[in-house]
Amino acid sequence: MAAKIAGKEKNDFFKIGLLLVVLICALAVIGVLMAALQPPKPQIEFKQMPRFENYDKLAAYFSESSQRNYGLEDMLVRTATMPLSVASSAGSMVKQSAESDSGFSRTNVQVEGVDEADIVKTDGKFIYNFSKNRLIITDAYPIEGSEIVSKTDLSDLSPLEMFIEGNRLLVFASSNSGNYYGEKVSTLNKRYYYGGSGSTVVRIYNIGNKASPSLEKEFSFEGSYLTSRLIGKNAYFVVNAYPRYYGNGDKNGIIPLMQEDGVERTIAEPVDIGYLPPMPAESFVTLASINLDSKELQKETIAGSAESVFASEQGIYISGTAWLSSETPVVGDIERVIVGDSEKTIINKFGLDNGTIGFLGQGSVPGHVLNQFSMDEFEGNFRIATTAGQVSQMVSQSTNNLYVLDSEMNTIGKLEGLAPGEKIYSARFMGKKAYMVTFKKVDPLFVIDLSIPTAPKVLGKLKIPGYSDYLHPIDETHIIGIGKDTIASSSSDNFAWYQGLKMAVFDVSDVSNPKEMHKIVIGDRGTDSFALQNHKAFLYDKEKELLVLPISLAEIPAAEKRPLEEQSQSPSYGTPVFQGAFVYRLTLENGFEERGRITHIAPDEELKSGYYYGDESQVQRSLFIGNVLYTLSDKMLKANSLTDLKELKEFKFD
Repeated sequence: MAAKIAGKEKNDFFKIGLLLVVLICALAVIGVLMAALQPPKPQIEFKQMPRFENYDKLAAYFSESSQRNYGLEDMLVRTATMPLSVASSAGSMVKQSAESDSGFSRTNVQVEGVDEADIVKTDGKFIYNFSKNRLIITDAYPIEGSEIVSKTDLSDLSPLEMFIEGNRLLVFASSNSGNYYGEKVSTLNKRYYYGGSGSTVVRIYNIGNKASPSLEKEFSFEGSYLTSRLIGKNAYFVVNAYPRYYGNGDKNGIIPLMQEDGVERTIAEPVDIGYLPPMPAESFVTLASINLDSKELQKETIAGSAESVFASEQGIYISGTAWLSSETPVVGDIERVIVGDSEKTIINKFGLDNGTIGFLGQGSVPGHVLNQFSMDEFEGNFRIATTAGQVSQMVSQSTNNLYVLDSEMNTIGKLEGLAPGEKIYSARFMGKKAYMVTFKKVDPLFVIDLSIPTAPKVLGKLKIPGYSDYLHPIDETHIIGIGKDTIASSSSDNFAWYQGLKMAVFDVSDVSNPKEMHKIVIGDRGTDSFALQNHKAFLYDKEKELLVLPISLAEIPAAEKRPLEEQSQSPSYGTPVFQGAFVYRLTLENGFEERGRITHIAPDEELKSGYYYGDESQVQRSLFIGNVLYTLSDKMLKANSLTDLKELKEFKFD
């Protein structure tokens, strides 16, 4: 009997095992079939940059470059490729607004999914900001029971910008104690450099305990911080450092220094430093990434120049200006670059793959770029708007152009010769269209079709007084422009006088006939806003119909205003009368409706000329959590109700 039971159990185990084998095989077949149905993962071949053979070659490269103002002559460029699997870019998505799907505003960024560092961040409950050399954390929402929970001294650092991700806070700061003209100092510990420009310090704090943030990691780099982006858990940033000619006699030579947790070394070994002619060798450019979980640093250092940066989720483009000959002879696989007198923007493309940084290619176009919004990536192509030549009140020899480069950075489409004699004041790429504002006397807004990358064309343009420094999409057919109003000079046909701050809504639904739907002019000559120079100071939420700008208002008393014809000869500046946040309701039906103003200036404080250049009471940013609007200055964080703008609370930092 026992033998029969044992045999039965053995038979059952065999059946179960067989069923498991069949099930595993079936799942494997399903997996193969599903994989076959998926499109193949795109492959990008990273190009291997030429690198220096030794220190002497590197030093000679910089020495030769320093003797020529515009770059290196007769440098040879060779390219080789090594395959590396990364996801290709599907094209950048336009960030339509700073609105949030979870009840709080985020930093106004250029590309969806690519965060940009700023002086203030929020996670929907806590607000993180800088005040002088301190990190301030405020338990801000809900407003009942809200309070400042910590003030962390950053010692001798000047904080610049930050990211937050989970329980990590990443600080970018500068340390510049001035020049030292005595004994040579070659260490970051003392932070003094003979003729140097200080250092960039990168710190990771654990903010799990908001009342007591703890420092987990610190990196220091000789040189100046340019910009940064956060993609997932990886923060990418760019540092420019001049050669250490003042330290030429020590073991480090001209290569800048860095530190990791106090341990000092050169920023890279000579054989690890790349060069990318015809990019001028003006400095050491370090493109680095830090993973906020592992705190691992990866980097590429290049002898080159970095002026403007555009980043998508899969790539980062670093541009710089060079002056090249219009003819570049090519012999076999060797390209010979000869420096001449033609202004070019050189763009170096790097791929980003979970912290890994790899060179992808180089392109060049005539002219120079204005800022990051002059560049864009869409469906694998890179688009860039440039101004070639200079603009002056006497004789202007300039043109404005738009170029499309493919994934290999070859120019495949171009539109040249727009608005001769003017220059680009703002640009915005939105999918298959681009919008460009040029200015010298009037503001032409160009609507450009990019649906056929090889044949960009102007669809329409609008000429109006004034100009826009920044363009922000409301939706696919409406754009906000902020800039300055102008009046034409009566003494010259070549320029106009700028006046107060101007905001407008443009209707581009009829691409051949764009219209200015709404406009408002705020103040007189001398009125300004941080948002004209930094898009992160611009807060817009379409769902809330909310627009907030920090504005320094200057006005001419009504009794002192002169007739327009007199102003066109020599307009007067207004007197500063207010600094703070202007709050608007913005709708397509009614345009800009002012709801109120919020200031951090006490009634007994004096508003002086030049006030907005450094006073601690100036409002620099605004954000919202739920139905509370917060405004930030170096002095305080102020909370107001979004319903009626009633003041709810002040969080003073001192």
